[in-house]
Amino acid sequence: MALKIIGTGLGRTGTKSLQAALNMLGRGPCHHMAEVFAHPESTQLWIEAAQGRPDWEAIFADYRSVVDYPGAQFWRELVAYYPQAKVLHSIRDPDEWFDSTQATIFAPEGRAHRPGAMAEFFQIVLGNFGDRLHDRAFMTDYFRKHTREVIRAIPAERLLVYEVSQGWGPLCEFLGVNVPGEPFPAQNSRAEFIARLQGGAPP
Repeated sequence: MALKIIGTGLGRTGTKSLQAALNMLGRGPCHHMAEVFAHPESTQLWIEAAQGRPDWEAIFADYRSVVDYPGAQFWRELVAYYPQAKVLHSIRDPDEWFDSTQATIFAPEGRAHRPGAMAEFFQIVLGNFGDRLHDRAFMTDYFRKHTREVIRAIPAERLLVYEVSQGWGPLCEFLGVNVPGEPFPAQNSRAEFIARLQGGAPP
């Protein structure tokens, strides 16, 4: 199953809501970090991809789209491997993004910092940040640079730069589908994430 949509936005840019939206629009199943937690056996494939031996056909065998980490870490490889796929780049205010990451996916007590079987996998996401993960200036600059690189690399007709606060309209127009009668999904808020974190459940 070839990917039709590649999400290049970083985690905490509304990617869980986007996953739900794409599934609702018939563009799923959509891969998201949550899928890795649901299928931990897939972590080895991602580690091998980070080592330069990707098997995208195996990783995305059951998916038609991808958003969030770890896929966003390989956006250049994926847009080249799936040249017919549309590219969906989710953004938000960089400072709001930083604040959200520090309370959720990059929180010191979060799953990404725990030792164990998935530690090597999480380095795929954390490796670019080094010891600057909690440095606001560095991280917000990284966020802005990432968006500039995506816009520079992807032809405008293939790309949608999008905020989930825009709702169905721009997304449906980009994908050439009708706007659903249901509200745009709102999932994985900071409060929901923190509640799962404190409860010991996968984020």
